Amino acid sequence: MKPKKKKKRELRQAFSRFLQFAAPRKSHRNSFTGELRSIAILAQEKLGDSVLLTPLLKMLGAKFPKLEIHIITFSKASYNFFRTDSRISAVHYAKSNPIRYYREVLSKEFDLLFNTKDHPSTNFLLQTALIRAKYKVGHASEFHEGLYDHLITLEFHTHIAIKNCALLSVLGSPATQEEYRPSLPPMPVSLAMKKFLEEINNGNTIGINLSAGAPNRKWPEDKWKKLIEMHPNEKFIVLCGQEDHAEKQRIETHFNQVIPSPFTQNLYEASLLIATLKLLITPDTSLIHVASSSKTPVVGLYRKAPQDISRFGPLLIPYELAISTTGEVSDIDATTVANAIKKLAI
Repeated sequence: MKPKKKKKRELRQAFSRFLQFAAPRKSHRNSFTGELRSIAILAQEKLGDSVLLTPLLKMLGAKFPKLEIHIITFSKASYNFFRTDSRISAVHYAKSNPIRYYREVLSKEFDLLFNTKDHPSTNFLLQTALIRAKYKVGHASEFHEGLYDHLITLEFHTHIAIKNCALLSVLGSPATQEEYRPSLPPMPVSLAMKKFLEEINNGNTIGINLSAGAPNRKWPEDKWKKLIEMHPNEKFIVLCGQEDHAEKQRIETHFNQVIPSPFTQNLYEASLLIATLKLLITPDTSLIHVASSSKTPVVGLYRKAPQDISRFGPLLIPYELAISTTGEVSDIDATTVANAIKKLAI
């Protein structure tokens, strides 16, 4: 582990130990009792994490129709993702206006608080201590002991969507397997995208996603081009984030078999496009989970990191994985990805 990362980890652990010493110690209670009228959920920061929280939100809304759901966010990405979700009563950005945050969150008492992280996080532990709730639930960790009324015990490599939905078992209403499937909240759709979706031939194209959340998860342009050349009889659509617009345009102009498509403005637009595909090929990003929402088969490009696959891999869809022998997705060759496509027999 790099010295900087190690130091941050040690600081988080030290803060947890301080809270365990300073805060009133909670005694473990097996399940929540009484009427559940309000819940505060500490949402993880990345878009993929946000998508994997939607199964819990869907089921909370279905099982507790009068429940007030408050989402506490720690990034602009997650805040913007949740703020159009009609299942949510309010979305709060913990790092924004402190007076507003105090008025809307810290001055209230919730029936239940749920920390979705299964490892110590300074921001999440601080909010756990600051937010008043009659019953607090977290995931089992030595750094969470004494800070929660109930700790969910699941193996580390359990998929994050399943870990989120484990809260339902604490509430006496466990989720079924199909209920783990993500469902994205509606967001604005551009006129260009609406028109494109009307014209596209559903189920006959392969989608490729150029973008990744980190440099070591990105697959290079020349390998995308080689993969397309290996499939001359297929039609492709290119998806990407804003930072890869130029690469998308280069690929679209280079191949007649690549259908030019509008840039997606948000994750919901991307989900509508992915729902039309017969297959999505993507690095380990939020689009893996978006594909689960529409039951679109996936070829996932992963670096050599078992936890990325076990905790954030494809869920409830047909899939094949192309896994790098190193910590870099760029080291996967095009033939490996082509073989994964062939195995899916799409």
